[in-house]
Amino acid sequence: MSYVKTETGIPHLFRCPISLDLFTDPVTLCTGQTYDRPSIEKWLAAGNLTCPVTMQKLHDLSIVPNHTLRHLIDRWLESRHQFNPGLETVDPDRSLVATLKKSISILCEESTSRCSLFLQLGFLPLLLELILGKVESELSLDRVKFLEQALACTLQLLANGRVKSLDILKEDSKQASLVNLCKQGTNKMKDLCAVLGQNRNFLSQIIILLPENSEVSEAAVKAIRSLCSLQSNEWNLVREGVVNGLVAHISTLTAEKERRQRCLSPIAVSTIERLLQGNAQVKEALLNNPNGVSSLVRMVFGASNHEGSESAVNSLTIICSDSSLARERAIGAGVLTQLLFLLQSQCSGRTKTKARMLLKMLGSSV
Repeated sequence: MSYVKTETGIPHLFRCPISLDLFTDPVTLCTGQTYDRPSIEKWLAAGNLTCPVTMQKLHDLSIVPNHTLRHLIDRWLESRHQFNPGLETVDPDRSLVATLKKSISILCEESTSRCSLFLQLGFLPLLLELILGKVESELSLDRVKFLEQALACTLQLLANGRVKSLDILKEDSKQASLVNLCKQGTNKMKDLCAVLGQNRNFLSQIIILLPENSEVSEAAVKAIRSLCSLQSNEWNLVREGVVNGLVAHISTLTAEKERRQRCLSPIAVSTIERLLQGNAQVKEALLNNPNGVSSLVRMVFGASNHEGSESAVNSLTIICSDSSLARERAIGAGVLTQLLFLLQSQCSGRTKTKARMLLKMLGSSV
């Protein structure tokens, strides 16, 4: 199949991120990003040792042909010509969905060995991009039907342990899309999202990534925040040890990494705050963790823009309200000084009010 270069009507997934043209020879880097061979070879030949999209340092300069994407482009070109011989402008997303429907249906019916083959060919990142590629306030019937197929297919692939593909959730737009699917999708789609949160292997592998404080852990923190959009997922995450994972993520930040990754800690703290609402197991997990209370104290006045301060204060208020042990640990970790610094800062009035309430509670314990 010869590749036709057109300026309009090309699905964004079929465009090289460098040239923005239709892929002619798609190849994938060790980061999982796909580029057109001529474009990425030119990039590497110029002495660049990073991935153009993610800017991650390349630990392996080899490039692997993306046969799955190439096959899908062939199929898309065939269907485009079949249904629109004159190659007039067509809806690229609709044409792409039509191309993938058959592949997804086949995958959902296939064996574990076939799933492994699809994983090796890089099908999962492509599928996740299609599912989370855009936030839609209203879902058409055709879109819902496709998403249900795609989500079922994704669950089957994720069951094989390829959590690395969740790097896509580092992007805020992808998180918003995931939450949107959970909240606005059909009951079946919500059930599928819930199944994702019930997969113990899937959840445990995400949680394991939290203490790394790397780009992978960034994806893990954001994935967990998105999964918490369903209450049933919250209980499952707690059962799998997410509290200890989030505490480790906050407490293991080194001084060198704080500046680069400080934005992640507020997400972790706000997730802990959410999980604390009506879940006694979360409070118990924080108290059983030697760094549980101190990690929250650290975030009271932990960032120059006070991101996470209110969540940290709220979380400490919840666990200290009926626990002398929590109050003792918070005071020992320096929370009184942190609160006084926070009250002298430029944080919001609401945060200061909550800080005063916590200070008053703890002051009676001194």
